Amino acid sequence: MSPLKPPSVRRVAVIGGARVPFARSDGPYATASNQEMLTASLDALAERYGLTEPGAVGEFVAGAVLKHSRDFNLARETVLGSALDPRTPAYDIQQACGTGLQAVIAAANKIALGQTESAVAGGADTASDAPLGVNDRLRRILLEARRAKSAGGRLKALAKVRPAHLVPDIPRNAEPRTGLSMGEHAAVTARAWGVSREAQDELAATSHQRLAAAYERGFFQDLVVPFRGLERDQNLRPGSTAEKLAALKPVFGRSGPEPTMTAGNSTPLTDGAATVLLASEEWAKARGLEPLAYLTAYETAAVDFAGGDVVGGEDGLLMAPAYAVPRMLERAGLGIGDFDLVEIHEAFASQVLATLAAWEKRGLAPVDRDRLNVAGSSLATGHPFAATGARIVATLAKLLAEREGPGRGLISVCAAGGQGVTAVLERT
Repeated sequence: MSPLKPPSVRRVAVIGGARVPFARSDGPYATASNQEMLTASLDALAERYGLTEPGAVGEFVAGAVLKHSRDFNLARETVLGSALDPRTPAYDIQQACGTGLQAVIAAANKIALGQTESAVAGGADTASDAPLGVNDRLRRILLEARRAKSAGGRLKALAKVRPAHLVPDIPRNAEPRTGLSMGEHAAVTARAWGVSREAQDELAATSHQRLAAAYERGFFQDLVVPFRGLERDQNLRPGSTAEKLAALKPVFGRSGPEPTMTAGNSTPLTDGAATVLLASEEWAKARGLEPLAYLTAYETAAVDFAGGDVVGGEDGLLMAPAYAVPRMLERAGLGIGDFDLVEIHEAFASQVLATLAAWEKRGLAPVDRDRLNVAGSSLATGHPFAATGARIVATLAKLLAEREGPGRGLISVCAAGGQGVTAVLERT
């Protein structure tokens, strides 16, 4: 038996994306499930690119961070409820806020190795419909009752139930290792890097202004599909200015000196979903589709946010991209100056500014702010955790396609758990 010939690595094309407008939690999508939002995004993508016939898509990869037990097979159930061929394989992936970009990478790897010709990647999250866990003490009693061999044994176990056991376990935006919320972690990092309130408010205002301008010029016309009465991201405030944001009171880091992080320079809890279509060049050519860009490099990293240099800022919860990007660029033989556009996920304005400072400390050139998040980012759009990566990939690919000639874009996404996911898109 002759050995299998190793596959040659192919270029992976980004064809396009589709997403629902992002909504603030407990608003228009308060009763929308992850599956419903993800299906709406997937159906829009399928309609736009003719993906409804049998075998059109090789695989669907998606995930969510806040998942009900009913979402254990979210990606597959989404396919079965969508316009895609029900024979399309699908699986879930999850890496906190990096989920959407990791889904893109997982799909891209299979296309690059010739294991499939096309794939859709994405993610969804609802902070409105967050799962509520059974109180752990009640759970243990119910399990004890289930294991009982007689009716008397079951009644004896259930007699242990007390009113306090009926209080559900509500999800907390806190790291299990530290008990601190993401915002409190970011406040520690902001102090360590000396990030000012003025710089944060200016970055946040710019994000809103740029997103508004992108909508006004029709940039999102083929990327955002109306859903439940929304046509634009609900968090968008076109009239935002640094002066207006300066009036808001700090909400994170208030136990420390001179807190700087407010609701205006932090992302709100958000509901939404996004998808992106990836393919081989041959698949795209056969269908008459022009790739927007190509995914050419990616890198992940993690920091010791619980025991590392947290106070010094090096290992802050959201600082893993400070390690991933320099490593990726060194491997690719690139510098910051080689990028026409840079997309940094805006979990918090302070985190973006700390990341920029850390890149410079590690030897990278300063990022030209005119190239940073030119169509706005998470501070303006909102941040449904697992959807953000797919949103950024589709947005950056289209931005590159709008330019005359070749172009290159950098993606940086920080994630809970002290992780970071980064990537490079190119248009030749």
